[in-house]
Amino acid sequence: MKIGIIGTGLIGGSIALKLKEKNFTDFVCGIDQNEENLNKALELNIIDEKADFENGIKNSELIIISVPVDSAKKILPDVLDLINEKQVVMDVGSTKSGIVDSIKNHPNRKRFVAFHPMWGTENSGPKAATKDSFTGKAAVICNKEESDENALEIVEQVINTLEMHPIYMNADAHDIHTAYISHISHITSYALANTVLEKEREEDTIFQLASSGFSSTVRLAKSHPEMWVPIFRQNKENVLDVLNEHISQLRKFKSALEKENFDYLEELIRNANKIRGILDK
Repeated sequence: MKIGIIGTGLIGGSIALKLKEKNFTDFVCGIDQNEENLNKALELNIIDEKADFENGIKNSELIIISVPVDSAKKILPDVLDLINEKQVVMDVGSTKSGIVDSIKNHPNRKRFVAFHPMWGTENSGPKAATKDSFTGKAAVICNKEESDENALEIVEQVINTLEMHPIYMNADAHDIHTAYISHISHITSYALANTVLEKEREEDTIFQLASSGFSSTVRLAKSHPEMWVPIFRQNKENVLDVLNEHISQLRKFKSALEKENFDYLEELIRNANKIRGILDK
């Protein structure tokens, strides 16, 4: 199968590496406005050839859109304009409602499958791509009833080759859930990093005292704004909803400390400990 990947960075590159290793594809072309990424992806054998937008799409059986969600929403209609009834298009965006809404009336809508691999790191670019990134992770397919059965089957084959387990849900539900389990985590990490940078002016002290707990909590703050500002923009209402709840929870901790109500503080912590039972299943 010939595959065209639009966006040869972390996610697109990792998918390409795995699909090539498993012989799912014998040819991958890369389409990217970032010439440096294209050249690096070619050097690392992530892609076999560089291609321009139109030729890359027309000559691929499966097109994977792996660019920031604002860009994905913008170019998806153009991609669908260029394909025939045998080609399949999938994206990897972290938000889904805006993307599926953007092409709901497109004549080639059924050749598109909305997909979100639940994996990512704070790193970016083809150098960060790794072939086993997705093993054991969830693969969300949204609004599957809006896709042709054979298009869906191909994407399910991709998921199986990536060694992921599929989850099916509505795009709106997906965006609500990801706001709670992913998007708020990034905002919290950015805010904590800014808090420390504002209060602690001695960078050497941060480096010397930083524990694994601090490092893991602010790890997401290394994530690039080019990716995350579009996500927050696309999922603004859901992110605001969870952010308001998060602020409310922070106020409870603040109040408990101010009033020296350490019994209530313990209650808040014990309640938070319930997450262990969910995550350790």
